[in-house]
Amino acid sequence: MRSGTIQNNTYSHLTAKERDTISFPARIIKERQLLKGAILDFGCGLGKDVELLNSIGHNVTAYDPFYFPDYPKKLFDTIICFYVLNVLLPNEQEHVLMNVSSLLKSNGKAYFAVRRDIQYEGFRLHKLHQKQTYQCNVLLPFKSIFKNESCEIYEYQHYTALHQGNEQLSPFLKGNEERELVTESTEAFTIYDKYPVNPGHCLIIPKRITANYFDLTVAEQQACWSMVNKVQNILQEQYNPDGFNIGVNVEEAAGQTIPHVHLHVIPRYNHDMEDPRGGVRNVIPSRGNYLK
Repeated sequence: MRSGTIQNNTYSHLTAKERDTISFPARIIKERQLLKGAILDFGCGLGKDVELLNSIGHNVTAYDPFYFPDYPKKLFDTIICFYVLNVLLPNEQEHVLMNVSSLLKSNGKAYFAVRRDIQYEGFRLHKLHQKQTYQCNVLLPFKSIFKNESCEIYEYQHYTALHQGNEQLSPFLKGNEERELVTESTEAFTIYDKYPVNPGHCLIIPKRITANYFDLTVAEQQACWSMVNKVQNILQEQYNPDGFNIGVNVEEAAGQTIPHVHLHVIPRYNHDMEDPRGGVRNVIPSRGNYLK
């Protein structure tokens, strides 16, 4: 994916278009009766789909970081995200996927529409606004439910809901117990620890199953650490901790008991232990406090 010489994507909102009718992907989703319950239009642009869908009885909330910047405070049954990913850089795309997954109910579904008619990838001068805007082709690892020469629509469900009980994908999915998803990207997902050290204790898990952290690709490692930032924001809002410990156990000698890489994000609270000095050094308790 080419990004030209520009290092940011300041003008992505300028790609939003004025329309008088419902968008093509919204029409497809509506005709298939996939708009259920409380609906979020994530990256709704100028909000025409929101306006028209609400006018025919749907319950749609608008969110767009530029035009409707009040970030949603609840979970949704259905989320639509149309032609947003095509105008974002790869790191921005992953951020959208994490946000959508964390705003979706455990049994909900999200629909991503992407363009299939982009001939030139990268930054170019917008004809109307005369600003540098970005566009690219996007492929997602989700179920494709519609495709023609100009558009493809993907259906997304929480990784933990879609693959519950599939031990071949991960030992963390073993059994019939539902594991609540915190957030997800194309490369990784986060669940709450089954035996939490503290309230909010999370595990960040790459989707490709491998035991050793150092066997992950650099891209997979980066995806996990990018997710650490998102998870920290979620936990800070929900649990309001006073600090965090973040770490990974590699091999049995370091305490690893499950043969699938996972990063621990552990919220810490004032007075949750008598003397917290040393932090992660306390993996060997007698050596944790080097000031003694």
